[in-house]
Parts: sequence; C-alpha cells; structure tokens
Amino acid sequence: MSNSKPVPGVGGAHYVPYAERTGEASTVYFTRDLSAEGLRRIFHRVNENLTGKVGIKLHTGEQHGPNIIPRPWVKSLVENDLQGASIVETNTYYEGDRDTTEKHLETLKVNGWTFCPVDIMDAEGTAMLPVKGGKWFTEMSMGKNLLNYDSLFVLTHFKGHTMGGFGGSAKNIGIGCADGKIGKAMIHTTPGSSDQWDISKEEFMERMMESAKAVVDHFGEHISFINVLRNMSVSCDCEGVAAEPVVTPNIGILASRDILAIDQASVDLVYALSESDHKALVERMESRHGLRQLTYMKEMHMGNDRYHLLDVDHEDREITPAEAVRDVVPFQNAE
Repeated sequence: MSNSKPVPGVGGAHYVPYAERTGEASTVYFTRDLSAEGLRRIFHRVNENLTGKVGIKLHTGEQHGPNIIPRPWVKSLVENDLQGASIVETNTYYEGDRDTTEKHLETLKVNGWTFCPVDIMDAEGTAMLPVKGGKWFTEMSMGKNLLNYDSLFVLTHFKGHTMGGFGGSAKNIGIGCADGKIGKAMIHTTPGSSDQWDISKEEFMERMMESAKAVVDHFGEHISFINVLRNMSVSCDCEGVAAEPVVTPNIGILASRDILAIDQASVDLVYALSESDHKALVERMESRHGLRQLTYMKEMHMGNDRYHLLDVDHEDREITPAEAVRDVVPFQNAE
C-alpha cells in the first residue's frame, strides 16, 4: 500500500460540464417512474448479462433508516425477475447497527430484508482481489463470499455522503464490498494512524474508486448498475434516522452497464436542477471533493463520462439531463 500523498488540485471540487468531456459515450437509461414497476421495467434494459448465481449489492441501511430504497420495490424485483438471487452486504467499519454480524442480522430483520437470502459476505472471512493500475493499492480486502457469485447487480440509492460527497454505484461496491475491518480500514485510515477517518477528499475518493475497480474487474461483463434518485438527503443511509432532512427533489431511476456513466449521469441530473433545488446536494459534493470519484474513474479506464441518456418512458428517445428534470416538483416528504 502506498503512503504517498496525492498531488493537490486534481479537481474534486470542480464540476466538469458535458461539453468539456471527451471520449466514447455509453448508454444510460432513465425513467421518472419511482415505483416497483418502474424499477422492474428499467432493470430489463440491463439484465441480460446477469447470469449464473447473482448477488444484489444493496445498502440495506441502519435500523429504521427513512431514505433507503423501499423494501417492497426490491421484493417485487427479486420475486419476479431475480429468483434465487441473494442480497449481499458486508459489516461496517463504524460502530452502529451493523458492525458485527450478529447486530447486522438483527438490523436486516428490523428493516424487513427477510424475503430472500442476505449474505453478509465477510461474516466468515476475507479475500483479496487485485487492483489493476492503482496508485494506492495493488489489492483490496473484500468479504470472501463475493467470490461465490457469477454476476453482481448493483442497486444503489443515490444520495449525499458525509465523507464521499455523494454515494453512487461506485461507492456502493467500493466501500460496500470491502470487508468491515481490513478493506474499509485500507480505504479510510492511514496505517498506524489513531484517527479512524483521517483520509479524506481526493485521496479518499481515489482509494474508494480503486476498491470499486477491483470489483468491476472481477465480474467483467457480468455486472450491471441501477441508481435510484429518490429521498436524496445530503447524508448517507449509514446515518439512519439521524440523516439530514431531504430537500432535493426526487428525479427518477437510472440504469447502465457502465459504472462511470451512471454515476456521472446521476450527478449531471442533480446539477441540472434549479440552483435552489440542488444547492444542498451540490454543496455536499463539492465541499467533500466528491467529484474526484468521476475523474479518477475515467483515469482508471473504468468507463465513459459521456453517454446517451435514453428516456424509457418515451420509447427510448434521447434526452438531455435538463429535459429529464424539467418536470420535477419540490421535495415534500420522505414517504
């Protein structure tokens, strides 16, 4: 593991407009239909590569967390489209409802994740996955049960994050597949430091993205991504009932097979909102230098930051982020 510090000024607080991006473009699907039916419909645009034993990487949340993806949506998807799949999680690095397997299992029951198997992947040990081309790591410690799956479906609640600025698909697997004690410590803490959370801003984003790259490389073509842009507090679901109130409008659901494209499109949709609607979430992203997640993924050749945004609600017509958010209404409640 490298202990060198990153070169400052790599732009984690700077939003790169679409016109300034270069390279190939991927496909990202969009629906405004925030419902179980909307989730199922858009899932079918990206599910062909999910073969064999499928893991569903989902942030199942702290007890009674108000903003997680609704359990009935996931239940409908599993029962109709992903029979035999398991939700996959790892224990947390921070103290809370999920930092031990015993507490994690109880929290899963409290939050209603009981309709299909839930595999706490680091409950019985860890495994190292190679990190190709990283500057911080050559390998990352993951929950060993990740190796039991042929395909991974990354189902993400897109929102803000206290340290990451935002949490999208890359954070979901970069932090969420790393095991609770070794892998997460590699990302969050300088070896030998007494501060559990001493790594932040650009370095934290880069470490997290290298961990995500290990997962993406492991599954190859057999990985797909959905981001649900609903109940987007500036707080992560790891804060549970202590999360900051939601003030950002709900937008919709995105799906892609390109991890960078889907996280970039999610950020673009937030920026396309009016300044009053996106102020809180944009401030959270930029103040934490979270946009470094996107530029570093591009540098690591994890995907494309240009994309064709296809409107599933209107026969896959290509639209812009501004068109996608044109009819959003101010957020009213978290129901």
